[in-house]
Amino acid sequence: VQLQASGGGLVQPGGSLRLACAAAGFSFSKSYMSWVRQAPGKAREAVSCLSAHDDTSYYSDAVKGRFTISRDGAKNTAYLQMTSLKPEDTAVYYCAADRWLILQRCMSGDEYAYWGQGTHVTVSS
Repeated sequence: VQLQASGGGLVQPGGSLRLACAAAGFSFSKSYMSWVRQAPGKAREAVSCLSAHDDTSYYSDAVKGRFTISRDGAKNTAYLQMTSLKPEDTAVYYCAADRWLILQRCMSGDEYAYWGQGTHVTVSS
């Protein structure tokens, strides 16, 4: 199983970034996908997830209305489109996947079985 996150970088407040997570070695289209972030000195928090069954998306209150999660089955890649970025969005962003979660655990973060290496996002002027 491989998850490769990319797309992080330095962006000014109010700017946008799109993160990508290339997946291999498991049933991507039938798995829950999540983006989880960890800011310096803070615990990891799930910011978004996609249901394995119907691609329903879920978001934390901190990012709702600004971030959009999606997946492209043909490319085995998940995305996190981030807009209206704020300095408090600064974190390492990880993508995670799990074939056997239940819907109620979609936003559980740490319970996911597979993890990518993380990509740094810094929001600063």
